[in-house]
Amino acid sequence: MAIINQVKTALLLGALTGLLLLIGNFWGTSGLVIGLIFAVVMNFGAYFFSDRIALAMYRAKPATEKDQPELYKIIREVTHLANVPMPKVYIIPSESPNAFATGRNPQHAAIAATQGILNLLSREELKGVIAHEIAHIKNRDILIASVAATIAGVISFVANMAQFSLFFGGDREGEGANTIGILILAILTPIIAMIIQLAISRSREYLADDTGAKIIKNPGALAEALSKLDASIKKSPMRFGNPSTAHLFIANPFSAKGIASLLSTHPPMEERVRRLRAL
Repeated sequence: MAIINQVKTALLLGALTGLLLLIGNFWGTSGLVIGLIFAVVMNFGAYFFSDRIALAMYRAKPATEKDQPELYKIIREVTHLANVPMPKVYIIPSESPNAFATGRNPQHAAIAATQGILNLLSREELKGVIAHEIAHIKNRDILIASVAATIAGVISFVANMAQFSLFFGGDREGEGANTIGILILAILTPIIAMIIQLAISRSREYLADDTGAKIIKNPGALAEALSKLDASIKKSPMRFGNPSTAHLFIANPFSAKGIASLLSTHPPMEERVRRLRAL
């Protein structure tokens, strides 16, 4: 299962890159270069500072081992099993049960858990959640998400340029791009890029579930934890934060419903639980 998800991620990143090259061939190199520079600068900052931004956004406070001895003990156990450095530990002052990992690499990582998740889960269930988050760190998912966001950002930038070209009339470099072609480029490519980016995020969630379960050799504990989180978040979603950061959490903290669930960065919880129970 883990190998399948790794291959799926590689294929999806390849599809995203292919879409980028298609736009480059269709529209010319100048807009592509400008978009690439813009996206790299934006996502470079996000890559290096996203941990501080996310922790501040969710009012996370550093937790000491004296204040949270059991949480520290669980994280030490899991990091030892996963052979990764001990991350910084934070507590989010929210009764909505959830957790996320952030940081650009295993040497600069942090795990934040809400007060609600500490109150809701048993020790083994919490250990499963921590293993899932450690798996994100071990698998360098922040880097992969940053690469995907950069490519998608370039595609959106160039598509916007195409819209301006269509509005003002004519193509930028006289390459014969007709109006219908530009319209298709401007409308469809950002949508396709977003769908691929969401698929990458979902694939990494499945991989983190699989990796985390194997780290602690207890998929049932993580499956039970996810079931509890799903039920509890529906009753008590996060009251602060930003939906654009929902992908960081082990479960969508804002409980997306209806059409919004189709654009979720998380796979269906029922399917995640089913896969874990099948391990």
